[in-house]
Amino acid sequence: MRKGRFTEAQIIGMIKEQEAGLPRSELCRKHGLSPATFYKLKAKYGGMDLSDAKRLKQLEDENAQLKRLLADAMLDNVVLKDLPGKP
Repeated sequence: MRKGRFTEAQIIGMIKEQEAGLPRSELCRKHGLSPATFYKLKAKYGGMDLSDAKRLKQLEDENAQLKRLLADAMLDNVVLKDLPGKP
């Protein structure tokens, strides 16, 4: 998985700067990101504080781990069904 350039704290700081009155174009130029990227980050992290963002990241990681475990279990079931066994 690709690691982003900005941490959750930096992203929330950028959103707060924009909410404080800094124009979006100047904010994007200052931090070196496109307006589309800014809007995507704002949609994901808007209205959060740092603890909420950390909790979101933790839940996303846990969800990914559970999905991998489920996929492994389903694969094991398929393999066991395909084994020649008792009729």
